[in-house]
Amino acid sequence: VQLQASGGGLVETGSSVTLSCAAASKRTFSGYAVGWFRQAAGKEREFVAGIHASGRVTSYAESVKGRFTISRDKTKNMVSLQMNSLKPEDTAVYYCAATLNGASNMASQTVGVWGQGTQVTVSS
Repeated sequence: VQLQASGGGLVETGSSVTLSCAAASKRTFSGYAVGWFRQAAGKEREFVAGIHASGRVTSYAESVKGRFTISRDKTKNMVSLQMNSLKPEDTAVYYCAATLNGASNMASQTVGVWGQGTQVTVSS
């Protein structure tokens, strides 16, 4: 499966942004855990949020719990990341990722498919 990420941009502190990840070329996410990682300038890529193939189990990094929500729409074959109460430290390139038969708490080492990154910049 190929992934197409969209959303992001330049926003102010406290605002909200939604990122979307879609399977390209009419492929399906069926059987895949899908999630988001981010990489800030000069830092390593880190896990942000993930959702199991069933859609019933989600995982979040501690830094985003209570502010970010990941969801999947099987009818649209899309996974979304709703990001609320954004902080300057959320500034990063966000990457969509998918792992076949994976758990929701994804590890970058086991990601099978990466999407292109989308920049989120939160101004202070």
